[in-house]
Amino acid sequence: MAKKQHFYLILILGSLAALGPFSIDMYLPGFLDIAQDLKSNESTVALSLSSFFIGISAGQLLYGPLLDKYGRKKPLYFGLALYIVASFLCLAVTDVNQLIVLRFVQAIGSCATAVASVAMVRDLFSVEESPKVFASLMLVIAVSPMLAPTAGGYLIAALGWKYVFVFLGFMAILMLLASIFKLPESYKPDPNYSLKPKPILNSFLSVLKESQFTTYALVSSITFSGLFAYVSSSPTVFMKIYEVSKTGYGWIFALLSVAFIGSSQLNSLILRWFSSKQIVKWALLAQCAFSLIFLVFALNDWLNLYSTIGFIALFLCCLGFINPNAAALALAPFNKNAGSASALMGALQMGLGALASVMVSLFSEHSVVPMPLVMTVAAFIALMCLLIGKK
Repeated sequence: MAKKQHFYLILILGSLAALGPFSIDMYLPGFLDIAQDLKSNESTVALSLSSFFIGISAGQLLYGPLLDKYGRKKPLYFGLALYIVASFLCLAVTDVNQLIVLRFVQAIGSCATAVASVAMVRDLFSVEESPKVFASLMLVIAVSPMLAPTAGGYLIAALGWKYVFVFLGFMAILMLLASIFKLPESYKPDPNYSLKPKPILNSFLSVLKESQFTTYALVSSITFSGLFAYVSSSPTVFMKIYEVSKTGYGWIFALLSVAFIGSSQLNSLILRWFSSKQIVKWALLAQCAFSLIFLVFALNDWLNLYSTIGFIALFLCCLGFINPNAAALALAPFNKNAGSASALMGALQMGLGALASVMVSLFSEHSVVPMPLVMTVAAFIALMCLLIGKK
């Protein structure tokens, strides 16, 4: 395809894939304000983040079969419409439980964009080109942690936390219009694809029987749970323990995303000399080492604001190498069931991310230790999955 068409396609797909991360990151600087406004505490407000992860995890299993039966665009339209409605309803919440429920509904809508964007990469690009395309998507996705918390911090300071959801609603409207008028239908609907529970279950089971998918989807998902442990605990760590301001927290979040962006883009260059499997192995070994040292520092109370930022940056740098390669390797064996495979991988990522965020929220609000603890456990379990999967 033409370079201009390629650019716009990557931009739209990346924006769709980034809707979920943007929805996660933008309201983080408002955690303390939300807790005060809704007469709750930070740990309970963090459950609205966990409910979002659970919604994305469950919803992707729903959208995978829909994408394979009806094509990519119709389920995408439905998901964006649901997201828009839930976003504007967040303006009316008066209780933290209402926010938790609406965030779940919002996630059910946003996960359509995540599944569709990944499946369309598999539809439109070759297996050899997919890792580079995923790396380009990572560039767009990684911009969201740079912009979302920073913009969210200023927006919350100026207008209040509810206006974050107004912004997200209008952003989804723009994505819906771009999808309708600029995004091609990349998959012919299959009228013979059954939406009955048994055939859908058999489709997912056939995906799980592919050992390459199981190995690399688990590696990608488990390492991603370390990222969500960082995201869910970062408001407490930076704004409460290290007493950083809302806008300062947004800039720290933006700075840390540079590690993710840089490594995912450097990955495209390294692929000229090393295979995706080699990059995943060595990046995962490095991630295990960095997270373990981070945990040792935390347990011995050797950390300060700057060393904490440094260790998180190293973890995210490794993740930037692991995720695009693991995603491409997991989806490589599939053609017909690419939608179901994409949904299953996304469900694993978000399900484990929800588990990690809940685990972090159960620990003390006055310690940095839960963050590196979950990161370390995730990295080592992922390494075990890789070694066992190769055997």
